[in-house]
Amino acid sequence: MKHSFLEGNVSISDDVIPLVSTRINFKDFMGAVMVRWGINRDNYRISPGLYAFGNPDQESDVFVTANYKLTFDNLRKNLSGLDGWILVLDTKGVNVWCAAGKGTFGTIELVNRIKLVSLEKFVNHKRLILPQLGATGVAAHKVKEETGFNVHYGPVRASDIKRFIRDGYRADKEMRRVTFGFKDRIKLIPNDFIYGKFYLLGAMAVIFLISGVSSKGFSYKDFSGEGGPGILKVFLAYFSGIVITPMFLPYIPGRHFSLKGFYAGVLVFLILIFLKFTGGNVFEIISWFLIITAISSFLAMNFTGSSTFTSLSGVKKEMKISVPLQIGFALIGTILMVVGKFI
Repeated sequence: MKHSFLEGNVSISDDVIPLVSTRINFKDFMGAVMVRWGINRDNYRISPGLYAFGNPDQESDVFVTANYKLTFDNLRKNLSGLDGWILVLDTKGVNVWCAAGKGTFGTIELVNRIKLVSLEKFVNHKRLILPQLGATGVAAHKVKEETGFNVHYGPVRASDIKRFIRDGYRADKEMRRVTFGFKDRIKLIPNDFIYGKFYLLGAMAVIFLISGVSSKGFSYKDFSGEGGPGILKVFLAYFSGIVITPMFLPYIPGRHFSLKGFYAGVLVFLILIFLKFTGGNVFEIISWFLIITAISSFLAMNFTGSSTFTSLSGVKKEMKISVPLQIGFALIGTILMVVGKFI
């Protein structure tokens, strides 16, 4: 089946190289929207290998990227008006930054891919342009030793590639600066929202079961009385950790994501207090404070894997402290909620 981004082929001697478009069409756009919502994310990849764009020759640049299609599309759309080659590594459908950390966007794969496509047949120079975020996975000196190709790290963002080339393959401080702005964070929220759905459904199920408990036994006849509002409060706690915390991340006090999520949960709780939507006695009020902040804190902590300024060791350290507290808050809150029904 022909991919929508292919425009034909480029023939070099006896070799035929797929020619890709630098335009993003409707199918590409819809594919990106779907993968942002976690639909077909694990299979959103292209075949590794060598691709051409524009009208390349043996002096054209070679850009190296991952076979995650969202990454591939972001690169090719920023190459409009240029001529060159794209060397796609087999990163198992993972983006450059994450793949570099996992080793799939790495020295071994890059060296093997150069040899597999016989890159030296298509270019006279020995220059490869790699994304800066892939630097942690690639040992440039080893690539040079084994293939003869020199690694040049391009800018953080593909949108700066043309300026990078125009400036003589030099990146200024701004091009090297890794940012994690509002737009970047917003793009990641939908996938996290869907990814955590089982946490949400599990918490909702627990609250629904508890809502039927009373001094008279079990009854779910009046769902709107406690079950419905309880499920809504759980959803708001989920929304707090998954949406509110990432949106306002730089402005929420604290360094740890779990603490930021806790503060966001406190805000949601205070709004519910103001709306008189937290229960009829002190046990229920305290229980909702504990449950809402625990859920929000836990889910906000999951966003560490999406940010650009956390480390694996730091996340592990945070989890050792935060997760027991989150579990404790949730359990105590659940117990108090049950107790409150008998008061």
